Amino acid sequence: MPDRLRLMLRWVVTLALIVAVFWHLDQARIWAVLRTISPMILLPVFLLTVVQVVVSAWRWRFTLSRLRLSLPLGQAVREYYLATFLNQILPGGVAGDINRAWRSSLETGQRLAAVHGVAIERLSGQVTLAVVVVVALAGLLVSGSLQVTVTGPDSPNALLWIGAGLVILVPAVWLFRSGGKVAAYVRRLTEHLRLALWQWPALPVQVLSSCLVLASYLAVFLLLAASAGFVTGAVDLLLWAALGSFLLLSMVVPLTVAGWGVREGAAAVLWPMAGLPAEQGVAISVGYGVVVLISSLPGLVVLARGTDINR
Repeated sequence: MPDRLRLMLRWVVTLALIVAVFWHLDQARIWAVLRTISPMILLPVFLLTVVQVVVSAWRWRFTLSRLRLSLPLGQAVREYYLATFLNQILPGGVAGDINRAWRSSLETGQRLAAVHGVAIERLSGQVTLAVVVVVALAGLLVSGSLQVTVTGPDSPNALLWIGAGLVILVPAVWLFRSGGKVAAYVRRLTEHLRLALWQWPALPVQVLSSCLVLASYLAVFLLLAASAGFVTGAVDLLLWAALGSFLLLSMVVPLTVAGWGVREGAAAVLWPMAGLPAEQGVAISVGYGVVVLISSLPGLVVLARGTDINR
């Protein structure tokens, strides 16, 4: 399939999912929630995302250093902003990271190590997120805050299981189709994983930095929920943080543009399971997508300045 057609299909899937979610919910209630979010929330959100990008860029730089590559922190921050912006506007959510890996390989002259540096840095964050989601899910199920039952193919909970299947299926299909390519890199990748993740003191550094990045993501989500009046105490805080971590995980599925559609669909399924209106989750999900896009705009400045990685 031509790349241009593949990109167009990603946009079609994104729009179709968003339309489907809004079609099955009360659009007036969604817009009512969105109107309660103050534009002033953009200032603390932007400050949080600055911290998020700086820590992420530092984590990437640390990972590269473990692979014996060097990248100045300021340069890493600029490249991370560019990657974040590209991930927000291009289908799949990984185009920016691919570009980041390619540009750093030009700088270092070590293509495989540069690619692995980006992949391992992202892996560090995704594994941390997965652990948090498992802990949050266990906590919600034990406390009874989340009810998971499958009553039939048309039930919302059945959609949850379908979504979970997609989370497993998509990477499996990718690995199957990549077969020989993946096998060819196993030995080098294993060595790089050992250096960047397991060899002391890499593991605690990766875990701590990834926890800080994840905390900044969740803080943005919680600020939006608090601005809409949904977080009024510790119980609400923990519940919305857990639900927010589920939405972040849903965005890992590389089917749409910046997770749009998949994130809102997950919210429409998860919020009723927690005893909350689906419209609340979808509205905050939409708000989250908008403020994250706005906060990525410094990457547009980097793009506008040109392609020289040292600029």
